[in-house]
Amino acid sequence: MNKNPITKVALFEDQKIRKIWHEDKWWFSVVDVCAVLTNSIDAGAYWRKLKQRLNEEGSEVVTFCHGLKLEAIDGKKYITDCANTEGILRIIQSIPSPKAEPFKLWLARVGHERIQEIEDPELATKRTRELYKAKGYPDAWIEKRMRGIEVRATLTDTWKEHGVKEAKEYEILTAEISKAAFDMTPSEYKKYKGLKRENLRDHMNDLELIFSMLGEAATTEITNVEHPLGFDANKKVSKRGGNVAKEARVKLENETGKKIVSKENYLQDRITQQKIGKHS
Repeated sequence: MNKNPITKVALFEDQKIRKIWHEDKWWFSVVDVCAVLTNSIDAGAYWRKLKQRLNEEGSEVVTFCHGLKLEAIDGKKYITDCANTEGILRIIQSIPSPKAEPFKLWLARVGHERIQEIEDPELATKRTRELYKAKGYPDAWIEKRMRGIEVRATLTDTWKEHGVKEAKEYEILTAEISKAAFDMTPSEYKKYKGLKRENLRDHMNDLELIFSMLGEAATTEITNVEHPLGFDANKKVSKRGGNVAKEARVKLENETGKKIVSKENYLQDRITQQKIGKHS
């Protein structure tokens, strides 16, 4: 299993489908697929009943499912039934829905895009930029966000080289940096901003992004100099890296009299400001 899996949310007809890159394939949340195809009020109950029926019929479809950790609406990760493209196609055959055919085409496109990105990583970067642009983010913010993604990737690669393997360990180390830098863990930060399933950094303003990058870049630099080995040693270094960002943050706050950490939901506030500007 991937120790540091790629998790994302894909959109089919504006409906969210959680997916995770596992064993060199995309795996999709079966419950989310059921919700899209059936418009069921309780997609979880629909899937439980369908799974029971398939088991009773001796169908092999359920064997295509793996329990993988996906983020739920409360921001926490839970074991969720997931299936790869082949498994989802088998499940679709058991769900009468007029959306079945367009959904099959969507599945094929999503899988093809990932293969392209593996062969040419620049495509993934380009698509991410285009996605942020389509959502209404300005170019200057996008540049900082993309740089932050690179800094984060460098840090996780560095952790991997220094004995950090489990996904949960990555989460804890990230929380150590955030707690030191901002006096809040990522989950506390999301709650402070009123976020649920949204990506925290997609709703940070420029300075929040900059200090997030500083904490992670400082952690990478200290790690490369001292070479801590294993989770416990890297945890101490992560806190020190976060403290570098905290000292810089506090100094700027003292100079300006303004707090860096904000309840501002960056994209929503920007859209609201643009609407006000159009009607003023």
